[in-house]
Amino acid sequence: MIRRLGDYFTRIMENYLPDAYLFAILLTFLSAVLALIFTPKGFMDVILAWGNGIWNLLAFSMQMVLILVTGHTLALTPPVKRFLNWIASLAKTPAAAVAIVALVAGAASWIQWGFGLIIGGLLALEMAKRMKVVDFPLLVAAAYGGFLVWHMGLSGSIPLTIASKGNPANYVEKLAGWVVPSGQTIFAGWNFLPAILLILTIPIVLYYAHPSPEKAKLVEAAVLAGLTEEKRPEKPALTTWAQKIENSVLVNYLFALMGVAYLIDYFARKGFSLDLNIVITFFLFLGIILHQTPINYVQAVNQAIRGAGGIVLQFPLYAGIQGIMMGTGLASVIAGWFVAISNSHTFYLLQFWAAGLINMFIPSGGGQWAAQGSISVMAAQKMNLDVTKTAMMVAWGDQWTNMIQPFWALPLLGLANLKARDIMGYTTLVLLWGGVVMSIAALVMASS
Repeated sequence: MIRRLGDYFTRIMENYLPDAYLFAILLTFLSAVLALIFTPKGFMDVILAWGNGIWNLLAFSMQMVLILVTGHTLALTPPVKRFLNWIASLAKTPAAAVAIVALVAGAASWIQWGFGLIIGGLLALEMAKRMKVVDFPLLVAAAYGGFLVWHMGLSGSIPLTIASKGNPANYVEKLAGWVVPSGQTIFAGWNFLPAILLILTIPIVLYYAHPSPEKAKLVEAAVLAGLTEEKRPEKPALTTWAQKIENSVLVNYLFALMGVAYLIDYFARKGFSLDLNIVITFFLFLGIILHQTPINYVQAVNQAIRGAGGIVLQFPLYAGIQGIMMGTGLASVIAGWFVAISNSHTFYLLQFWAAGLINMFIPSGGGQWAAQGSISVMAAQKMNLDVTKTAMMVAWGDQWTNMIQPFWALPLLGLANLKARDIMGYTTLVLLWGGVVMSIAALVMASS
């Protein structure tokens, strides 16, 4: 049954899902039309809201690029590569290869979303090189399927935002008067246990989705050779001072020591309190240490930054969509629909579903929180419900519909030389299963 569903959704996506860039343009048109229908704003109001929003997320965009690049760069270190080779050797069948990719990608995405995306993609390539009849789009879909749990994990932008004192987007602090430590969100049982369940069960779903050998879509040998080719520049003779310092382990580790000292002091003073900047700092210096020399890290960053092209191109488009959603009040209207039909038993569930819908227009977790966060927190206060759980329902919804929103798949697709339509049929299965698990968890949360 799962295999037939995978085939069915794959055919639909191949026929109807456009390129991710065009998808963003079509969403822009749709959000503009919805704003004209459901808000009192006129045509030029919508155009101005869109134009004013295009460049409103530049700082956050840079944070997202750095999370991606530092995660990718870490995945390119020799210790991580050796780990990937060892993991790939464990797969004995094509379906097992898919399950292993999904498991590793899920665990890594929980740790850091950029790291999870890239390490999942690199592992998928390694599996494709070893397995002769594995379905390559399904392997890449498994790598992206692990991304489903990112907002429950250590790099989740909403839990990190509400853990940051004085953050302009910390609506819990502004409206409720307190900062929420990550121990009460990321590591709370009602969030942590569903995350573990999804990490462990998504591989099973995709295991049974693998098509029969005659239907498997194989990676072309020439394409795989290009994807896995490693450019190893010859080591220079180190005859000049510049070459010696570029390849100096001492300089590299002295610089890394400064970062380590800063991190030790940070955690000593604040405990295990994470925000976006500290996560980036941690992965930055861990990558520097594992690459051993300054020039090795520079070369790895030059390779990693290529995957950020889609983000750089499309982030302004989604910022413009966010401008329409927020500037016209459309996001408030949509969130209000779900609040209006909520009660104390269904509030968390409907906030999760509302966030899933809004995420289709604002795939940035931080951007979505800016659009929906204050409305959700105020509604929870009026109903005497937990504002922390409410904030995480927005996070859950944001990560959920990423499975059919190709924006964050762009770096992974760039690695694999695939289109969004190639993998989205399979990730629709992950969307359905994740929706069931998180919907049940939201209902249980309301009764506890």
